[in-house]
Amino acid sequence: MTAVLKLNAEHPQPEAIDQAASIIRAGGLVAFPTETVYGLGADAMNESAIRRIFEAKGRPADNPLIVHVCDHAMLDLVATDVSAKAEALIAAFWPGPLTLVLNRRPAVARSVSAGLATVAVRMPGSQIALDLIRQAQTPIAAPSANLSGRPSPTTAAHVASDLEGRIEMILDGGATNIGIESTVLDTTSEPPVILRPGWVTREQLAEVIGRVELAATDEELKRSPGTRHRHYSPRANIVLVENYSSKSMEQLAESLLRNGPVGFIGHTRFAIDHPGFNAIVLNNSAEDYARFIYSAFRELDELGASIIIVEGISEAGEGVAVMDRLRRAASETRSQLVSRDLNG
Repeated sequence: MTAVLKLNAEHPQPEAIDQAASIIRAGGLVAFPTETVYGLGADAMNESAIRRIFEAKGRPADNPLIVHVCDHAMLDLVATDVSAKAEALIAAFWPGPLTLVLNRRPAVARSVSAGLATVAVRMPGSQIALDLIRQAQTPIAAPSANLSGRPSPTTAAHVASDLEGRIEMILDGGATNIGIESTVLDTTSEPPVILRPGWVTREQLAEVIGRVELAATDEELKRSPGTRHRHYSPRANIVLVENYSSKSMEQLAESLLRNGPVGFIGHTRFAIDHPGFNAIVLNNSAEDYARFIYSAFRELDELGASIIIVEGISEAGEGVAVMDRLRRAASETRSQLVSRDLNG
């Protein structure tokens, strides 16, 4: 059985944090909320504990983990040769949704970095996460607390759905604030390179340190989690549509309904009178999509959708990160679907 403890997100109960920290120190696994998504935590310095993360999630061994720290002294335990640019970013964005790829100290469990000489590190903005790390007195490695490939969890119920019986404890701090994973920036490169877009944008980073590039090669991408394997996907197939009218999306949904139940997630309203059609309408904003897209995937899975149509949004600002997640989740885009139908 997995214990679930409900906490006050702003003022976590010390006794619950103590219980969770004891599990971490003993080599166990604890799921906890951050401001982005729920993480599945283990002692970053304990190789056997880290291997349990990969086993519980069914995660590929070549997919590195992010190490979470609570202060600069703990950062010094896991990383070395922190550049002036990295220090400037730490001052500007920590605690918060920015992960920095740094040079790894040998004491960090090798599986954390998938054998690389680098380590991905961030300081989370969640009080529960910070209190847990501080009380455990060790850096905590924590990928998202879901089965590998599934939508990231934004509530404790999502974690339990995927990992019940596989881990010792879930700390329930309510729904996460942001809803998608952190930006990952490689600061061992010059100029620094964004390996995964997130809530801290390229423009915000450039304001602090100047020129920032986007990753273009597999060699670069392998330094970050969540970039080379299919991620964030529900059981249903995802069809991502961009710049289509409400009429076109309605026609697409009606066509797909011939083959089974269809879900829709987007900011356009249209009416289809069919028992197999379910729609979740969001505001046309990166904030709303980020906060609710993963829970919407899971809800439509539970309703039995075989295909989910997802309407894209603008890639301005934080929209880049949202569209990155949607493209990684998508089984098909609208253009691929049309091509398949024409050639099938």
